[in-house]
Amino acid sequence: MPEDSSYPDSGAGILVVDDTPANLQVLVGMLKEHGYRVRPVLDGRLALRAAKAEVPDLVLLDINMPDMNGFEVCEQMKADPTLADTPVIFISGNTETVDKVKAFSVGGVDYVTKPFQMAEVQARVATHLELRRKRRELQESYEALRRLETLRDSLVHMVVHDLRSPLAAISACLEVIKWDAEEQHRRELAADVETGLHATRTIMRLVNSVLDVSKMEGTSMRLQIAPCDVAAVARESLDELASLVGTRKFRGDWPDEPVMALVDRDVVARIMQNLLGNALKFTPPSGEVTMAVEANDDRVRVAVSDTGPGIPREYRERVFEKFGQVEAVSRGQKLSTGLGLTFCRMAVEAHGGRIGVDSETGRGSTFWFVLPRNGPTPK
Repeated sequence: MPEDSSYPDSGAGILVVDDTPANLQVLVGMLKEHGYRVRPVLDGRLALRAAKAEVPDLVLLDINMPDMNGFEVCEQMKADPTLADTPVIFISGNTETVDKVKAFSVGGVDYVTKPFQMAEVQARVATHLELRRKRRELQESYEALRRLETLRDSLVHMVVHDLRSPLAAISACLEVIKWDAEEQHRRELAADVETGLHATRTIMRLVNSVLDVSKMEGTSMRLQIAPCDVAAVARESLDELASLVGTRKFRGDWPDEPVMALVDRDVVARIMQNLLGNALKFTPPSGEVTMAVEANDDRVRVAVSDTGPGIPREYRERVFEKFGQVEAVSRGQKLSTGLGLTFCRMAVEAHGGRIGVDSETGRGSTFWFVLPRNGPTPK
């Protein structure tokens, strides 16, 4: 008989399991009328063998059968990875709520009571076949997007990796030019070259962030854990970016004594520099940026505060996403946070710590992270 185009997925394969031949005959006849490929079986064990031999698109399953009941058949199907996604509709004379609840708990998607109405069975079969088709299309779309994302990341990684050598050469040349300008007391030239050096260093940090995020996503980046004075790293990070401060106030707040913790010193320095750079980026010339370090017996907390425009509540998680965007409230613009904050999140979590942001629109933000002093828990 030709397929009925009025029913979605006509031509789909349906396995019908019932130990009553009369029921099988009625169901098979009805389903074939709508163009479905139907395989009838009389018991549970045969049903499992038939399903494994050719995975059906849907199963109509009786409950009360000798040797192996429908619940057991469904449980075994759901335990098999090749059959787990196949929708199972129970058809049974049991009308008790407890049976219906158990049918859904073992993995069934629907329940039809006997004596069944043919129109109802047809409608439920069509609905669940359509849902299965939509799920497959969604999964295929997701996998295609993942492949494209992997390709994109590979291309970005390749391009960025190739940028490191020329950037290092540019930086070295600018250092030589700056040294010559200072020797010749050409202050304006030296200042211009210093501006170029800062720009080059900024690009190099971006390049390193892209590569480090890629490594962390691929779990190929290993932390070099060792005792470290976190307060000393904070002081060095402030000094590293001091030339970018301009007219802003820039200060640190930490204990006089060392704040020791088991961390990767270079990675923690990068986290601090990224947070400071982000704060400077959004702080006006008359504003203030502060870095604070505090500790107790088991953790160390670092916070970078600014007096910028602040971050609306709905954006506070998004800022840590890859290439996340934040709305600048005062200007109505979307500003990219790049990969710096993504690197910070991944690096902090790799240490077994937490990162977050507290912010009030129009009054600035505080980005903070907390690290365990005894190092990350071994995985």
